[in-house]
Amino acid sequence: MPDSVESLLRERNLSGSYQVHYSPLILSIDHRAHQIFFDFDHLFLQTELNRIYGQSIEVNNSNPIVIPAQETEHPGGLSGLVLIVDRLLGPGGCPWDQAQTHESLKKYLLEESYELIQAIDEKNEADMIEELGDVLLQPLMHTQIKRLEGKWGIEEVTHAINSKLIRRHPHVFGDVSANTPEEVLKNWDAIKRSEKVDQNKAESTLAGVPSAMPALMLAMEISKRAARAGFEWPNIDGVWEKFREEEGELREALEKGSSEEQSAELGDLLFTVVNLARWAKIDPEDALRTMVERFRKRFMTMESLSPRPLTELTPGEWDSLWNQAKEN
Repeated sequence: MPDSVESLLRERNLSGSYQVHYSPLILSIDHRAHQIFFDFDHLFLQTELNRIYGQSIEVNNSNPIVIPAQETEHPGGLSGLVLIVDRLLGPGGCPWDQAQTHESLKKYLLEESYELIQAIDEKNEADMIEELGDVLLQPLMHTQIKRLEGKWGIEEVTHAINSKLIRRHPHVFGDVSANTPEEVLKNWDAIKRSEKVDQNKAESTLAGVPSAMPALMLAMEISKRAARAGFEWPNIDGVWEKFREEEGELREALEKGSSEEQSAELGDLLFTVVNLARWAKIDPEDALRTMVERFRKRFMTMESLSPRPLTELTPGEWDSLWNQAKEN
């Protein structure tokens, strides 16, 4: 037995990339790579490879079994990306990728999502293409890690989401009527609740909203779900009345309340603002992010226009610079 896969390939005058498979798990096969199979029943492997390659593949009764690369061109597309990820994670792949876990990858999903959001906000389509690819890579890393463990992979994930989308869009794939986005969401919630009943799971309307979401997004989602369940003001005037009530309670807490009371009242006021945003059909997270970016650009303009350090400016000079920055 050769002491390495590389020496095994050299004995057969083969060079280049390869994939290694250990019975009973067959990875997503990249036809451009040599395939090495350890401890497989050769009749079982013969049947599987004929199916995978779509042609008769000769498999001898040896261990390991080596199948030379069948193609030179990469298939491209989504299936090609799955093959690349399997190659990176599998034996002979990339040491950094192989060291990753579901936990270590969490931060990259967030990073890539925020970079995509920035590309969308900047309306940079070239960056959007790149960042969408980076985001797409993340679920494939997670699914193919599980596939290498001999469990589930991208096929099971896509089957689950396909089934869910069809099941929860009966107005498209069935005979249910839903002519407005509001009707669609109401049907969606009802179907979701019925699924939980079928699974013997009593679930709250507010269950399933991740607490780790950014606070404004979390507040908006909780507010929308509660409103869809009927916990709602009759009109936006009621929300404004609630806003004025919460403003008064915050003022009172700031004057003579404890820090805990002040924090609670500020939270109540912010949640009411989120409800105003919901009634106005404004995304509060996006609105605040856009405002902060606008403030940052204006502040940086002030820094460039100021004749001396900002810390030395008078209140009047601050106002003058701010107005100039707004005009630029």
